[in-house]
Amino acid sequence: MGIEIKTVGIIGAGQMGSGIAHVCSLAGLDVRMNDRDPERLKNGLATVNGNLQRQVSKGAITEDQRRAAIEHILAVDSFDDFGPCDLVIEAATEDEAIKRSIFSALCPALRPETMVATNTSSISITRLAASTDRPERFIGIHFMNPVPVMQLVELIRGIATEDPTYESAKAFVRRLGKIVTVSEDFPAFIVNRILLPMINEAIYTLYEGVGSVDSIDTAMRLGANHPMGPLQLADFIGLDTCLSVMQVLYEGLADSKYRPCPLLVKYVEAGWLGRKTKRGFYDYRGAEPVPTR
Repeated sequence: MGIEIKTVGIIGAGQMGSGIAHVCSLAGLDVRMNDRDPERLKNGLATVNGNLQRQVSKGAITEDQRRAAIEHILAVDSFDDFGPCDLVIEAATEDEAIKRSIFSALCPALRPETMVATNTSSISITRLAASTDRPERFIGIHFMNPVPVMQLVELIRGIATEDPTYESAKAFVRRLGKIVTVSEDFPAFIVNRILLPMINEAIYTLYEGVGSVDSIDTAMRLGANHPMGPLQLADFIGLDTCLSVMQVLYEGLADSKYRPCPLLVKYVEAGWLGRKTKRGFYDYRGAEPVPTR
């Protein structure tokens, strides 16, 4: 039998970390959220409150539920404050070296029975687990973005992940009202193994001059009934994250079809990462997004 998860630690207060804090607190779980950047931690808490307030205005939750959720979240300065946690989820940037350093620093602060998870969208769970002192209690819990809206969560077991860890993670995800899909530990798992090569191909289509940003996104919205075009979606995900996932696929599967488009590399090198930097395949600095090509 797995453990019952009542208190959750979250490392990273960005888009994903704040979203995970949102759904955990709304489900009645105690949340301890940490970020190495105090300003990002402050902004993450404000984002959670703002998104909860939006749900109140839409009638999705009550004001009492919003207040209760906020009271469940505690901002903490140090990994030492994760001592009471039953589960700690890493939601830092999609960089294996950074994630491994986090786990090495985190584990000494935890109880032996505490589970550790990563929200990675592409990196090997087995390799990340090896940087901890508890690979049998380590698992991939990949939330989709935006977390409060998206129903799916991918669970990915590493080679050492034990059954009680998997069962506890599955029960945790279901308590949040999410639907579980299980992936084997292959590069980019299921969703991004399919989605990111499509986005990369859309960027190649732009790079080769087959169509403009607007024509490519319009074609996929209206021709394939996608809710947003692939270039708009890339900006929403973050072009740095898109590039990281494509690099994992290219290196992990050794197939040229996963080679990141040079235009994607150029945008990332320029610091044009999409919505979060106000420039990507669209320019977000005005009242309405404007295609950049």
